[in-house]
Amino acid sequence: MEELLEKAYALLKSCRLCPRACAVDRLDGPNEPGRRGYCGQTAQLKVAYVGPHMGEEPPISGTNGSGTVFLTGCGLRCSYCQNYQISHEGIGVELSVQALSERIDRLIRSHRVHNINFVTPDHFFPHVLHVIWLIREAQNTLPIVMNCSGYQSIETLRLGKDFFDIYLPDFKYADAGLATRLSGCPDYAEVALTALEEMLRQKGFLRVSGPNPPLGTMGVLVRHLILPGHTENSCEALTMLFVEFGPRLPVSLMSQYYPVRPQRDPLLNRTVTKEEFDRVLRHARDLGFESLYVQFPEQLERSSKGRPRFVPDFTSPSPFD
Repeated sequence: MEELLEKAYALLKSCRLCPRACAVDRLDGPNEPGRRGYCGQTAQLKVAYVGPHMGEEPPISGTNGSGTVFLTGCGLRCSYCQNYQISHEGIGVELSVQALSERIDRLIRSHRVHNINFVTPDHFFPHVLHVIWLIREAQNTLPIVMNCSGYQSIETLRLGKDFFDIYLPDFKYADAGLATRLSGCPDYAEVALTALEEMLRQKGFLRVSGPNPPLGTMGVLVRHLILPGHTENSCEALTMLFVEFGPRLPVSLMSQYYPVRPQRDPLLNRTVTKEEFDRVLRHARDLGFESLYVQFPEQLERSSKGRPRFVPDFTSPSPFD
C-alpha cells in the first residue's frame, strides 16, 4: 500500500492526475512552495465541505444521506459549474490527510451515512487514496464513491481500482464544439468514453442491495446534466452511451441546472424548460435504457435563496439549506 501511495503522490511532481496533464510541479520544494495546476490547487489538500447530502440518486443518498467530501478546485472547470465557488473561486479550508479522515469518521458515527462520497477528487487523488486507506484501517466498511466529471485519466483510475466501490461519473458532452466552449476540452467525449469503459471493466453496472430504498454497493452509474438550449447535445450524448454500453447502463438524468453566474452563452442564463426536459427524457426512453434515474424539474425544492436546494452555497456552514 505504501508503494502505491508513493507512486500516486509522485504524479504531483509533474502533474498528470487528470487528462489536462498540465505538468506543473505542485509539490513544495526546499526553497519554494508548490505551484498551482490547471485545477487551481497546489499539493496542499483543501476541502470545502464534509457532511451528509440528500441530493444524490436514491441508491446513493438513501434515507440518511451520502457522506459527501467536496474538494476545492477542479481539473475541468466548466464555465457554468454548479459548484463554482469551489471549482473556480477556491473556497475551502486546508486539512491534513489525518484530519480529513477523522472528520469522515465523525460523520459516519454521527449521521449514519450510507457511503463516503468524494466529489471531484482527481486533482487530490493521492490524498484521497491515503484517506480511504486510513478509513479502511479504522475498520469502516462503507462503500466509497468517486463522484467525478467523466474527464478522467486511465492511469489514476487504475491506481484507484481497489479503493473505490462506486463510480458516479458525468457524461456531459457529445458535441466537441460545446465541450470546447464551456469546458475547454474538445476531446471530452473520447476521453470520457474511454474512462467509462475502464470504470465498467473494474466494477460493472451499479448493483444495489436491501429494501426501502435499495442502496448502491458497487458499480457505475452515469449522470447527464441537461443544459438549457442544448437538448441536441443531450440526445446525442445519450445515444453515444447507449451505442457504447447498451440498455443496462444505469443513467441519471438531471434537470437541476441553475445559472450561478452570468454566462456568455445567453441560453445558459436560464433554467431548463419543461419542453426541453421532456424531449431529452423521451429520447432516453425511446433508446431503451432499462435503469433510468430521473430528476423531474417540478420536484426540485428551492432553498431560502431561491436556487434549487441541490445547488449548494459553500459560503454557508450548511451549503444545501
